[in-house]
Amino acid sequence: MFSPLTPLDWKRRAVKYYPQKVAVIDGEKEFSYKEFGDRTDQLSAALHHAGIQKGDHVSVMLPNTHYMLECFYGICQLGAVMVPLNYRLSAGDLEYIIKHSDSKMLIVDEEFTAPIEDIQANISLEQIVIVSVAGHETVLKGVDYEAFLEHAAGKTAPPVVEIDENQLLTLNYTSGTTSKPKGVMLTHRGNYLNAANFMYHLGVNYDDVYLHTLPMFHANGWGGVWALTAAGGTHVCLRKVDPPLILELFQNKKITLLYGAPTVVNMLVNEPKAKEIEMKTHPRMATAGAPPAAALIHKAQEILGLNMMHVYGLTETSPFILYCEWKKEFDTKSADEQAAIKARQGIELAFNGEAKVVHADGEEVDWNGKELGEIITRGNVVMEGYYKDPETTAAAIKDGWFHTGDLAVTHPDGYIEIQDRAKDLIISGGENISSTEVEGVLYKHPDILEAAVIAIPDEKWGEVPKAIIVLQPGATLAEEEIVKFCRSKMAHFKAPKAVEFVEALPKTATGKLQKYRLREMHCNGKKKVN
Repeated sequence: MFSPLTPLDWKRRAVKYYPQKVAVIDGEKEFSYKEFGDRTDQLSAALHHAGIQKGDHVSVMLPNTHYMLECFYGICQLGAVMVPLNYRLSAGDLEYIIKHSDSKMLIVDEEFTAPIEDIQANISLEQIVIVSVAGHETVLKGVDYEAFLEHAAGKTAPPVVEIDENQLLTLNYTSGTTSKPKGVMLTHRGNYLNAANFMYHLGVNYDDVYLHTLPMFHANGWGGVWALTAAGGTHVCLRKVDPPLILELFQNKKITLLYGAPTVVNMLVNEPKAKEIEMKTHPRMATAGAPPAAALIHKAQEILGLNMMHVYGLTETSPFILYCEWKKEFDTKSADEQAAIKARQGIELAFNGEAKVVHADGEEVDWNGKELGEIITRGNVVMEGYYKDPETTAAAIKDGWFHTGDLAVTHPDGYIEIQDRAKDLIISGGENISSTEVEGVLYKHPDILEAAVIAIPDEKWGEVPKAIIVLQPGATLAEEEIVKFCRSKMAHFKAPKAVEFVEALPKTATGKLQKYRLREMHCNGKKKVN
């Protein structure tokens, strides 16, 4: 007997065994698993009635609402492919993705219709479905989401579609920071096994109440859209990252689990209310998207009592390939030592396949925590390739291994720790300087809210580190103080040679730092330092 691996089957199971359990909380709305299942089936019926068939592509641009969750199941159980869109992209990027993805339909939140209004005449969509939002109006031509569901009610039942586990489930586009966005082809099987990793390694269970702080459009919420349903847990939707509201939800909804980039962690620990509330629960919080500073992990555990967990991956790997597994022997270490361990990316997960750090010749680095190499991976969760881009696919997947572009070391216990992105590594006078390492030191300073380190040109050394810093409210620091602080905690050649204070750092919708924008602002003018 063979049953294809697809995360869609977990909805069937949840409806069967937990029909009256609260599945989704979205503001004042609550849906049981039975109600959630009915709504996703209604959406499938409406899509089918509108002509969407197996293999068709449907773009979706929604924040973390129950509508977004419904789309993951309602679209994909038809055998159609969901194309989650980042609602913070420019109109030009959105036009490119909608066209490149061959999307036949778009489902969009009314708050984010402005860029679609600008490009509507340039895109060929059979239909646009709009989720109405109180206080927002659009001139975009389309049908209301609820009316779309109601129009098909009773006219046709959604067909039962035979799923091949190797067919596409979602087409997820990268941010396009250095070129046009690339469409990452993710399968039913890959999503299933990634979500299985999510469940097993993060201990997801029936009693979990999961807060969707991470945008669901980003690598399918890292698998959270599937994993919580599989366990019969409760999804709590969050339209946007709002630290005071998140802390309120911790208390009122008894949140037990959430995900977020280090920037979101930083926002929470620096929220004034964080020191005022008495936490009733100690949620587990997984972080990824950028290497988190050990000092930041320590603050999250000390101030909010969060049980921090570190995972690592890429959109191209569904996304998880490493997990910082916690061992009982680590409990006896100091808080600082524990935070340093939790800042490592860790070891392979149970269901994803193989990952290792290699030299340019493909030989694995020694497990000494010193030899630098690139993380490569192969196995169950790696993408099928980039949509309609065989050349870029061939450049990324060589000899059966996906090359991440992340530079790392492997510690004697096998734990991998990223030192930098290959493009972010600073080579000064022939010495390698990890921007991540310098940022980790900067985050230890109590007056620094956020920090980023990039390379800037230098006539003598080729390039040197520059720190770009956001200070804590009311704090004042001089450039010399920053340099002196760093030199007291690391080799002098690694310390920033220049410092600039800014109001904010550029970030993606998931809170990931956009260093390419910093490089454009600070390096294109070929600024020199003496």
